[in-house]
Amino acid sequence: MKYFRMISFIEGMSYLLILSVTLGFISRDYVSMLGMGHGVLFILYVVLSLQVTHKKGWSILVWLLLFVASLVPFAFIAVEVFIRKEMAGSKATAK
Repeated sequence: MKYFRMISFIEGMSYLLILSVTLGFISRDYVSMLGMGHGVLFILYVVLSLQVTHKKGWSILVWLLLFVASLVPFAFIAVEVFIRKEMAGSKATAK
């Protein structure tokens, strides 16, 4: 779960960097470097989201929402909020 949260944040930030290139805030000279890094992070995000979904016993709908969140700018914040609520809920039931 810790690695998924970390990759979710980094992948979300790399997506915003890619969009910054598109909007002209960052030079197009960095497209290949940023694109490759984002691609690797995206693949890690998908793999880790599948692992976490399976480990936590979440439904396929939850995984689909996590996947769609990877395609929407700033949605990594909603993923973080969701995971924090899930972790708080699992700690409450463990007591």
